[in-house]
Amino acid sequence: MKILALTGMLGYGYSEEALRIAFSEKVDYVGVDAGSTDPGPYYLGSGKSFTDRSAVKRDLALALPLALKAGSPFIIGSAGGAGSRVHTNWVKDIILEFASENNLSFKMGVVYSDVSVGYVIDKLDSGKIVNMSETFPITKQDVYDSKTIVSQIGVEPIIELLKQNVDVILCGRACDTAIYAAPCIYQGYDRGLSFHMAKIMECGSMCAEPVAAADVMQGYMYDDYFELCPANPNRRCTVDRVRAHTLYEQTNPYLIFEPDGTADLSESEFIQKDERTVRVQGSKFIDAHKKTLKLEGVKCSGYRTISPCCINDFDTIEHIDEIFTTVAEFVANNIPASINKSDYILMFKRVGGGGNSLGIIIDVVGKTKDIADTVCSLARSRCLHCDFDGRKSTAGNLAFPFSPSDIHVGEVYEFSVFHLVCVDSFSETSETMIMEVGK
Repeated sequence: MKILALTGMLGYGYSEEALRIAFSEKVDYVGVDAGSTDPGPYYLGSGKSFTDRSAVKRDLALALPLALKAGSPFIIGSAGGAGSRVHTNWVKDIILEFASENNLSFKMGVVYSDVSVGYVIDKLDSGKIVNMSETFPITKQDVYDSKTIVSQIGVEPIIELLKQNVDVILCGRACDTAIYAAPCIYQGYDRGLSFHMAKIMECGSMCAEPVAAADVMQGYMYDDYFELCPANPNRRCTVDRVRAHTLYEQTNPYLIFEPDGTADLSESEFIQKDERTVRVQGSKFIDAHKKTLKLEGVKCSGYRTISPCCINDFDTIEHIDEIFTTVAEFVANNIPASINKSDYILMFKRVGGGGNSLGIIIDVVGKTKDIADTVCSLARSRCLHCDFDGRKSTAGNLAFPFSPSDIHVGEVYEFSVFHLVCVDSFSETSETMIMEVGK
């Protein structure tokens, strides 16, 4: 069986030539990851995507017609970046728009993976929420404060849709590996090999040389092994690269933890089949004793205003810690009476620098937008004119690369839920719908 990883992230782009080469032989499935928590909690809370709409549409527009023509089910995971219902509908609208523009007809399955506050509270009351870290316990207040909570689904909801003979599967928040492991498991291939191959393929051509998330990777699944080869002839898979990406984001070099269980790589072998292809064999699978899914929830913690600045004077840089302390004390003593010290957080962040040059960002998170703006303005003006022993300049300590100097960033979100939930079924958090597009 042959499966494609279209690119490391939908909207990141890929080579049209590589796509053409990949479809020059039979392709059984096409997959692409469309989201991540790497950019932080903001996108889940705001409902916005960290990828551009035009770029996402471009990546879909090139591959979808080829997949439909070839009869290759197209699987998209973590739609819209964060995978909430809002994000999933955003990608769904792009697909429907493109289908309408090009008179395409196909069967699409959509999996929403949002969960309600009530669902999480019930699980918490029944002792079925598991902390992933001792430093991040969960409380009912965290749950109640959450604006959006999603579950990270595994392979089961995808397999159920494949059984319905859909042409496109659009998933909310999903494990990256589920996108590629699901069709392999559905076709009866070994689960250990399926999850191992999926883990390596999830970032496109990151397992190849030259390294690039933005390109097409080909996976070939057999009964006792799998092979990886980039579609782009300018890249090649090597044993070192494939091994390295096996370790990507893993705490244990021999174990890949998934909702269904654990891929055991302790007996895996990596073989350079030819100049551009690596074969992997010996990976095994251990079923989970307890069924769990990860929950991701966010709450709004304030509003951010920043002021990026440059310092190009050695003496000022030498006294920067003194300046920061002085400015923080000044702000605390000069804020309006209506603002409490607990209503804001003032931070000074250093960026690069060396010798006579240093970049800093005055970073304020306030309870409201007005509080953030007020504190940032005070901090910026005091930092600009703060005196110190031996200071020669009276014109100002800072250079501002932008006007206006203060930039209102907007709402700030933080993770309120980042925990495992024990489930009776891996599909219990999924809401699935099937639609006939273009009919």
